[in-house]
Amino acid sequence: MAARAALLVAALLPVSGLWAAPPGGAPVILVFGDSLSAEYGLPRGAGWAALLERRLKEKRFNYSVVNASISGETTSGGAARIEAALKQHRPAVVFLELGGNDGLRGLALDATRANLTRMIEASSRAHARVVLAGMQLPPNYGRTYTEGFRTLYADLAKRHKTALVPFFLEGVADSRDLFQADGIHPTLEAQPRLLDNAWKALAPLLKAG
Repeated sequence: MAARAALLVAALLPVSGLWAAPPGGAPVILVFGDSLSAEYGLPRGAGWAALLERRLKEKRFNYSVVNASISGETTSGGAARIEAALKQHRPAVVFLELGGNDGLRGLALDATRANLTRMIEASSRAHARVVLAGMQLPPNYGRTYTEGFRTLYADLAKRHKTALVPFFLEGVADSRDLFQADGIHPTLEAQPRLLDNAWKALAPLLKAG
């Protein structure tokens, strides 16, 4: 649990991992998250989203990946910029990995829910399918808040009929060896596990080609 708590702090440093989709007209997968997806402390091109692009090629899925993740992002920030990102990249799929920072700051669950709903609905209006990456908080935030935060993701996925990663950090959060020296951010070795967690929900939405 200590490792999980530390990892969830991955939100507060303003580092962005953003690259544009290559030309060619391939459908876009938009990764829209915080430092867990923004390659914080990693070599460029070494995070799970970059590994996703490689796996897509290996599996012969004709998709490109745009990583529009920003370290420190909250659901409020994401909701404010989702429309522009959708307009710019016109994704076929949005991988929505936000909310951890809201929880760390103890923000109202209703506000987090409303912001995630706004992003899901905006993506749907833009004809993009959504994968919602669930997050969890350590128990020191109190049972009521922690449980409410955990179930928020499943409730939203059910209501909006989106794909769901139940806990994006599954297999990572409880292993100190999978953290960088700061005890906060996932290591290079953790990235394939994050990819595997994402892939389980993402792969069924993709069309081979």
